Amino acid sequence: MQSNSIRKNIVYGFLTLLVAAALSACSTSRPVATSSQPLEGDLAPVSTMVESYGDIELPIEMVLEPDKSMAMRTDSFQGGIHVYRGRVQIASLRDYMIAAMRNHKWKLVGEASYKNVMLAFTKPNRTCMVVLSEDATGVLGKTQANLYVTVDVAAAGRLNPFGEPLPQQP
Repeated sequence: MQSNSIRKNIVYGFLTLLVAAALSACSTSRPVATSSQPLEGDLAPVSTMVESYGDIELPIEMVLEPDKSMAMRTDSFQGGIHVYRGRVQIASLRDYMIAAMRNHKWKLVGEASYKNVMLAFTKPNRTCMVVLSEDATGVLGKTQANLYVTVDVAAAGRLNPFGEPLPQQP
C-alpha cells in the first residue's frame, strides 16, 4: 500500500517538473519577427528576397533551385524565371505572397486556382506572375513557386516615384 503511495508521489512530482519546465520555456521565448528585419541580435530571418528585385518576398522555408531558374539583365530589361521549393502549404504560401506583395506596393490583378494557384501582380513598369503547385506526394511533400518577373528598366526612367509618366519636355 505504501509503495503505491510512493509511486503516485513520484509520478506527480515528475509531472509537476514537466509542467514547470514547459512553463519556464514559454516565458523565456523571444518574440517572433514578422518582417525580413530581425527584432534583436541574432534572430534568424523569416523571409527571403527573390534575386535582385528587392520587392518580391518569400518565406525563408522556400529555397531557390538555381538549376531550374534563369535571369536576364540588359540596358532596358530585367527579368527571369525563378523557381523556389520548400515545405509550405500551398494555401498558406498563397496568403503569404498576397500579403507580402501588397506590403511592397504590388497590385494583385488576377488570380486563378484549381489544382495549382496562379497570381498576377503589377507595378508601374513591372509584372510578376506566380504559379504555386504541390508535389504529387501531397501535404508531406514540397510546394513549388515559379515566379515570372519582368522589369522594363527603360520605362522606369520615364516615371515619377508614383509610377506616373513624366511630362514631355518641349
